[in-house]
Amino acid sequence: MYGGIMDPLVLVIAAALIVLVVGSVVATMRYRYTRPNTASVRMIAILTVVLAVLTVGVYALPRVTASPGSNSPLGFGGSPTVAHSPIAGRSPTPTRTPSGSTVIKIGSDLPVSGGDASVGLPIQNAIHLAIDEANANHSIPGYTLMFAPRDDVGPSGVHDPAVGSQNVTALIGDALVAGIVGPFNSSVSKAEMPITNQAPIALISPSNTTPCLTKNTPLSGCTGVNDLLASLRPTGTINYFRIAVTDDNQAIAAANYLFTTLSYRKAYVIDDAESYGIGLANNFIQEWQTNGGSLAGHDSLPSTTTNFSTELAKVAAAKPDVIYFGGIDATGGTAIRQQMLQVQGLQNTPFVGGDGIYTSTFATTIGANNGGPVYSTTAFLDVTKLPQDFISRYQNAYGQQPGTYSAYGYDCANILIQAIKTALANGANTPADSADAAGAPVFRQAVIQALKQISYNGVTGHQSFDANGDTTAKNILVYQLANVNGQPSWKFITTVAVK
Repeated sequence: MYGGIMDPLVLVIAAALIVLVVGSVVATMRYRYTRPNTASVRMIAILTVVLAVLTVGVYALPRVTASPGSNSPLGFGGSPTVAHSPIAGRSPTPTRTPSGSTVIKIGSDLPVSGGDASVGLPIQNAIHLAIDEANANHSIPGYTLMFAPRDDVGPSGVHDPAVGSQNVTALIGDALVAGIVGPFNSSVSKAEMPITNQAPIALISPSNTTPCLTKNTPLSGCTGVNDLLASLRPTGTINYFRIAVTDDNQAIAAANYLFTTLSYRKAYVIDDAESYGIGLANNFIQEWQTNGGSLAGHDSLPSTTTNFSTELAKVAAAKPDVIYFGGIDATGGTAIRQQMLQVQGLQNTPFVGGDGIYTSTFATTIGANNGGPVYSTTAFLDVTKLPQDFISRYQNAYGQQPGTYSAYGYDCANILIQAIKTALANGANTPADSADAAGAPVFRQAVIQALKQISYNGVTGHQSFDANGDTTAKNILVYQLANVNGQPSWKFITTVAVK
C-alpha cells in the first residue's frame, strides 16, 4: 500500500488474473459440454491477448522510485518522487526546485583558533550573524542559506597559507558553495587566489590591505618579484574582492591631512626597508610633493636597526615640521619615537605612521604626554564608532563586543548575499546539489558578475568595487595618541576620504 491507495501494479495484475481465471473456467465448461470448436479456441486466444495487453500496460504506468541513500527495499531511498496526494495538513517537500537546489552555502576561511583566534573568531561570528538574519528575514525567498566555515590555522598555531589552500579547495568541491568570505591575512590570500580564480568562485576579504594583491604599481613596490597579478589571476579575470582599504591609501590620507589640515610643509620620511613600509613611504612622498610639500629627506633603514642616533641627528639638522615613518612598531616605530626625545630639536616634532604603529603596545610604551604629538592612520573603524544597532545585535548573539574586523566580515557576508540574490533575479540557476560539477561554475560566475556591479550600504558605509576588485570607499581614519580614561590610547580625530 502507498498513501492509502493500492499500487497500480497490484491492481492491474489482480485484474488480469481474474480475467484469465474466469476465461479459463468458461472455456473449460464449453469444452466439457460441447464439442471443441473454433469459438472456444478463439476465446482462449482472445483472453491471452488481453492478458498480454494488460501486462504491457502495467509497465507503461509511472513507477514509484526513491532517492539514493535510503533504507528502501528498492535500494535507493528518500521520499518517493512520483506525484501523489499529500497527507492532509502536510505539503510535499521537494529536495530541489526545477531551477536547482533551494540550499545555498556561503563559505569562510579565517584563523579562528590558536594565536589568531582573537581576530578571526569575531569575524566568523559576524558572518554567521549576517546569514542567520538573512534567513530569518527571508532575504532570498524560497532559498535557505547555510554557513560553511573553515579554519586556516596550521600546526604552528597561526594562519597557514597551505591550510588555506586546502580549505578553499574543499569549499570549491561543494557545488552549493556560492562564494567565500576571507581570508584574513594577505599571505593566505596569495595562496588561495589562484585556486579560486580558476574555479571560478568569489573570494571577498574583510581585511587584506596589501596593495600587490590587486595592483602592480611601482609606488607600492608591486613590480619585479612583487608583481603578482599574473600568478594570482591565471585566467586574467577578476574574482577577488575586498572592502579593506589598501595600505597605499593610508599614506595618501596622511599626506593630505598633515598638509591641508595641520598645515605642515616640510616632512622627513623614514621606512623600515620592508614592502609594507616602503609602500607607505613612497606613496606618502608622491602625495606630499603633489600637494606642494617639501621633502627634507628620506632614509630607508633595515628593520633590524635598534640605534637610530646617527640618522636622527641628520633629521634634526634638516629641521622638518613632521616625521613620517613607514613600518610597524617593532621594526623601528617605537624605537625611533623613543629616541627622538634624546635628540635636541626633535623632542616636540610630530611623529606619524600607518596602522603599523596603531597598537596598544606602542601607545603604552610611548605614553600620551611625552614629546610631540603622535598620529596614526588606519583603514578600520573603531568599534565604538560602529552603528549601535549592529553592536547590540552582535552582543545579543554572542554575549560580547564585536571585534575590530567584525563589521567588515558582516558586510562582506551581506554583500555576497546581495550578489546571490541579484544572480537569481537575473535568471541564474543554482546547482542541483553538492555534486553538480557542471552547474556550480555557471552560478558562481553569475555571482561574481553581480559583485562587480554591487552597490551596498552597510555598517561600514557604502561599498562598491572598482575594476581591480578593490573597494571604492577609500576612507582612512586618523587617530592621535592621547589619554583616554586615564590611560594612553588612540583617540579618533577624523576621517579622510582618498580620491
